[in-house]
Amino acid sequence: MPFPFAGQAEMAFVPTRRKEDTPSMTQQGAGSSSAARATCTSSEVELDRAKPSENGTDGEARPQEKQPEEETQKAPVGPGPYFYIGGSNGAELVSIYCQSRGWQRIYDDRREDYALKWCETKSRKTYCRFKEGEQLLYQIPNNGVLTSKIGLLCCLREQERTTKKISRSSNAKLLKMEEFFPESFRLDLKDERNAFFGLCKEEQIWICKPSCSNQGRGIFLLKNATAVHTLQAKLLSAEEHLLSKKMPYKFPQARIVQRYIHQPLLLEGKKFDVRSFLLIACTAPYVLFFAQGYVRLTCVNYDAASDDLTVHLTNQYMQKKNSLYSQLKDETVWRMEHFNSYVNEKFGKNGGLPKDWVFTVFTRMQQIMLQCFLAAKHKLDRKLGYFDLIGCDFLIDENFKVWLLEMNANPALHTGCRALSDTIPAVVHESLDLVLEVFHKCLKGRRVLPLETLCRFVLLYHEDAAEMRRPLRTAPYMVVVLEDAVLGYGN
Repeated sequence: MPFPFAGQAEMAFVPTRRKEDTPSMTQQGAGSSSAARATCTSSEVELDRAKPSENGTDGEARPQEKQPEEETQKAPVGPGPYFYIGGSNGAELVSIYCQSRGWQRIYDDRREDYALKWCETKSRKTYCRFKEGEQLLYQIPNNGVLTSKIGLLCCLREQERTTKKISRSSNAKLLKMEEFFPESFRLDLKDERNAFFGLCKEEQIWICKPSCSNQGRGIFLLKNATAVHTLQAKLLSAEEHLLSKKMPYKFPQARIVQRYIHQPLLLEGKKFDVRSFLLIACTAPYVLFFAQGYVRLTCVNYDAASDDLTVHLTNQYMQKKNSLYSQLKDETVWRMEHFNSYVNEKFGKNGGLPKDWVFTVFTRMQQIMLQCFLAAKHKLDRKLGYFDLIGCDFLIDENFKVWLLEMNANPALHTGCRALSDTIPAVVHESLDLVLEVFHKCLKGRRVLPLETLCRFVLLYHEDAAEMRRPLRTAPYMVVVLEDAVLGYGN
């Protein structure tokens, strides 16, 4: 019996109100939207192996955790609630959270009497046996429509095509893709592949990424005509080989090429990006939140001409390959407060940036994250009890313009350095608090807002009952703009 909802046992389920010594972020309501479904290959909507990612090109992935022999034989004593964790990503933090509420951990993934299941690897069996309204399950089964490179690209393109047909009112605004997403092409589609090779010029730099990988695996730069011609010849050879065998034309690994932002803003001469989090606390109704993350830096100074990928990719998995990592480990991740202080000092008075510009840029990130979600919302599977935590990676260029690089399922939740130890536990704790509170209120038929457990997160989107009843084919497309964030540069 997953969730007992009567008497004393119910108290173990209800999230506790946490005290914060810092002011709570304002609850921001965001409007509704219905985006047309994006055209995407079936590979993006099927269950996939979602490894933890430090940024989809850069995860700190760990293999599926094998439970100790003695632990697998333990049967919890008591009526529950029970929780199951598969894999190591976030395992300790989730376990501490659940056990602090009197929940008991089970180690047999065949058991179906869990209240919460947190797995880094998605299983079709898990979703088929999921009890909607009785259980909580981490990761929306087809989250790849938002978190794979091709899935996100398809959704944003379809959104762009749809909005061009609709007049933009003064109260509704969508960013153009070119304003926040680097120009991208799919290499698995012949027309797009040919368009890219026709466009690519000698002086440009492009980055090639597998659609569904992380940890920087399979990524390479195209920095000259030789590299481009080599890739073109390889793709042509693969196509001819498949055609000669009279097989359906299909590339073994779907990829995109993306225009490389070769003039990024630098911190102490090093390239960096910003990891933020998107929490989909509930899918029926949709309730979304933004959470601050941290800054990731490379070990060595940036050089656009370098062939060393540790110069170009900021994730921890890639940085560990640099010989300087052991000495500079704690310097490769900054807390947002450290980042803000540095920007104030370096770019404040002399650079013309307003004080605490770093914290105003979050509004831009929130707007971008919300727009991406709205582009995919009607493609995502929806059941009461599904929830997801998505890592969103942003780059800021030398003109202080904010770019979304990618969105990643099952983001790395390790705490291997000081800044991560200060950041990640709070993100996991508040995520689970909000998931539990929203779930509990939905079961009781109560209004979701206000939220007692909302502390540092920002409410991005709340779908009301009227929206859920509205037919998809007639739902108007609209976005309530998060305050127009005048970043001062690069907008």
